[in-house]
Amino acid sequence: MSIAEPDRPDDGGDDIFAAEFVLGVLPVPQQAAAARLAETDPAFARLVIAWEDRLFPLADGYDPAALPPAVKAALDRRLFGAPVQAARPRWWQSLGLWRATTGLATAALLVVLALPYAAPPPPAADLPRLMASLAADASDVRYMALFEPERNRVGLARVSGTPGAGQDFELWLIRGSDAPVSLGVLPSEAQAYLSVTAETRALIEAGALLAISLEPTGGSPTGQPTGAVVAAGDLRGI
Repeated sequence: MSIAEPDRPDDGGDDIFAAEFVLGVLPVPQQAAAARLAETDPAFARLVIAWEDRLFPLADGYDPAALPPAVKAALDRRLFGAPVQAARPRWWQSLGLWRATTGLATAALLVVLALPYAAPPPPAADLPRLMASLAADASDVRYMALFEPERNRVGLARVSGTPGAGQDFELWLIRGSDAPVSLGVLPSEAQAYLSVTAETRALIEAGALLAISLEPTGGSPTGQPTGAVVAAGDLRGI
């Protein structure tokens, strides 16, 4: 186990600490300490994921709660250092810019964002679950994304930012130097899901980029991004 945190409880064990973290009932300093621990301690991160699988089914009948201040602060600490540049033709061929402006989010942060899904069926044998934190330094748009191959969908939790009047956010998948593939227009709800086709599902992999562009209502009229890219992040295994 990693070096003890000053705000980590002295009793109850890491299993109880992980459960309280997932429930969001810890005091603010301990909630932040648990988030840091999940980033650095794989054993603790596994406990968090196990509690997520146990507790998330209990939330199915409830509306999502407002994002706790401690989680907002933890997400803010993971903001990105390089400024966002305006979208330009073939921007997806310069992924270094976007990877410089995005960081590796943790499974713990995704847990606390509370994407409301039921207990998962057995995972797909060929594809792992993946997550991404989508943001950019010069934009207030922030999303967490979870790819669930066993359900052929991408779950999305909006942390902040909304499109203006007459505009929509559209989610794109970019693999290497390939042209972006649209995953769909983002619904207006704070938590939502986008279904993926079998063809698109086969393209989703760790290291691929998810990006959100600002488009006219209904999405891009061309099948490729036409507006500014307001958030992006790499897909990572969990």
